[in-house]
Amino acid sequence: MTSGPWRSRARRVVESRLRDSLRPNGEARPHYVICGDDALAYWVVRTLRRDTPTSPVRITVIVPTRRRPGDPDITALRGIRIVRAERLNEETFRLAGLTGAAGLALLHQDDVGNIHAALCAQEVEPDLRLVMRMFNANLGSGVKRLFPDCEVLSDASMAAPAFVAAALGEVAPTHFRHAGRTLLVARRADVRPEHVVVGLADTREPNNLRVLPSDESRADLVLAEASGRPAGTELAARRLARARWRHPFVGLLRSIRSFATRKIGMATLCVLAIVALFGFLLARAEGVSIAEAVYLTLLTTFSGAEPEAGTDARVQVMQVVLTLAGLALIPLITAAVVDGIVNAKLALTVGRLSVRRDGHVVVVGLGNVGSRVVGQLHDLGVEVVAIDKDPDARGASLVRRLGVPFIVADGAQEETLRAASVATCQALVMVSTDDVTNLQAALNGRTLNPDLRVVLRLFDGDFAARIQHAFNINISRSVSYLAAPSFASALTNRNVIATIPVDRHVLLVAEVTVGERSPLDGLRLRDARRGTGVRVIGLARAGQSRLRWAPALESRVRAGDRITVVARRAGLSWLLTQTTPVPALPEDEPDPVP
Repeated sequence: MTSGPWRSRARRVVESRLRDSLRPNGEARPHYVICGDDALAYWVVRTLRRDTPTSPVRITVIVPTRRRPGDPDITALRGIRIVRAERLNEETFRLAGLTGAAGLALLHQDDVGNIHAALCAQEVEPDLRLVMRMFNANLGSGVKRLFPDCEVLSDASMAAPAFVAAALGEVAPTHFRHAGRTLLVARRADVRPEHVVVGLADTREPNNLRVLPSDESRADLVLAEASGRPAGTELAARRLARARWRHPFVGLLRSIRSFATRKIGMATLCVLAIVALFGFLLARAEGVSIAEAVYLTLLTTFSGAEPEAGTDARVQVMQVVLTLAGLALIPLITAAVVDGIVNAKLALTVGRLSVRRDGHVVVVGLGNVGSRVVGQLHDLGVEVVAIDKDPDARGASLVRRLGVPFIVADGAQEETLRAASVATCQALVMVSTDDVTNLQAALNGRTLNPDLRVVLRLFDGDFAARIQHAFNINISRSVSYLAAPSFASALTNRNVIATIPVDRHVLLVAEVTVGERSPLDGLRLRDARRGTGVRVIGLARAGQSRLRWAPALESRVRAGDRITVVARRAGLSWLLTQTTPVPALPEDEPDPVP
């Protein structure tokens, strides 16, 4: 028999563990398989478990046999099945119970590896729902055509606009199209009252942010219909560009000052002062016009004067001084040019700026998120300085192609931040994958500039909130925390239209269909609201395609109606339970006749 050796070999390759008495066979609950062990996989698992409290799902997570340092311990989560494997092949997927599963999420940071795993998974379960994490958008759009039921998402693309907006002090430029309207997130003051769809949050008190407040009139952050006006982020970038052009001579003076060393610059200025002084005296002595004086001074300085014995002694002295000054000025100018070129090349080599900046944005970390942040800031016309200790980081080729100054050094060190002109920058954005580096860079940046706007990336959402409060850091965000709801919704095939990041919170725009014999069937639309968790913005009657915006809350809903809502994750989960049909109970048997 071969079952014994096969099982022992499988045990060496794959370690499977069940928790909380989960039964892999004979379960009616939906089964989802997640591949990954980083922060995104961790938050997707937590989101799935939190969003399905009343109808729990079975979750199997395939992780490598060795956990990378710094990644969250996903195996510590309870209520999930853990499968350890070195490779994502057909054997691993079969051992993980992929056959009959409702969905598979491939969340590794390897585009080609995820495609290979998807092809292997299709051999095991052809009709599987696939959700893939990919960085290359062009490759992702092509991959979607290879599989019948596939969704390709990028956590970097989802999170980058939030970091860009935070760096410019604006709200995230979220926009989407639904039912023939384009909706965007904006400040209430930037849109007309008739274009407001729903109030999203009251952000006037930074330490007391209220999401979906009961009194929507108090919300300064709203979801509104687009009216052709640019988003807040674009307006902020334009203001920053105009401010930079108002003071062009400041940048010119700084460029000249940093072009050569101080000694060469001082010597050149002294010689030029002597030339100007004696040129003026010579012009006075000769009694010529200003134009002729400039001509006479330059000609005497750079070519020397013809000796004239009968000339006034004062004129002879001036001519001699100008000639000597010309002999000294030419090598000084040559030295300044050579020194400037050498300094510029040396600055790129040792990792510092050759010219001081002002009003720019410094981005630390050129990974998936950092490269997109730099690209979007550059597209908006904002001056950017990039820092990464790896010269071959993912975004290194992008910044070199865009001509963005790139400092190859440890961004957590104060010397590096000082070389990037953090003391005069507009914002410091730390988006490396190391929380310690990000936090240390933020604190050192605040040392150089106490009023600096700091945008900090951290893994743990609760830790980010505490850091923001304790150190008075403007914005602290978790990329995985922001992107996890979209991945979880795509995996469960929910009709989530858009995700809206609001500070550390995430709101979902979704369309929910009322099921027959569901708790909400026959009730008023007002009953679809649950405290501050759900806001109804549209209603489409059963059998009709037209969506009615801002429906009356006293309207009764029937089976088949589609409700468009803006909700928090917990609120959307509650609404799904209220719109899910309740199984019919068996009829009671008649009591036996005595």
